[in-house]
Amino acid sequence: MAGHSIPHFQNDGGHRVIEIGVKEFMCTGASVPFDHPHIFVDMGDENEKVCSYCSTLYRYNPSLKATETIPPGCLFTTKAA
Repeated sequence: MAGHSIPHFQNDGGHRVIEIGVKEFMCTGASVPFDHPHIFVDMGDENEKVCSYCSTLYRYNPSLKATETIPPGCLFTTKAA
């Protein structure tokens, strides 16, 4: 299975704010089976956006790569069977 072309982020830790290195992404909520519908989020000209499902505040940090987050470990990855 190919990787996601748009990064997907999750919030298993219940963090109020997650810093990310992209402005277009998918929010999954938490890991399966506790996820919410995976929604596309586009910050546009803004540097912050709140997920309408889980209320996580995502903040753009240009010093991060697309797969990095603060706090670490919030990148969603598909587990192989």
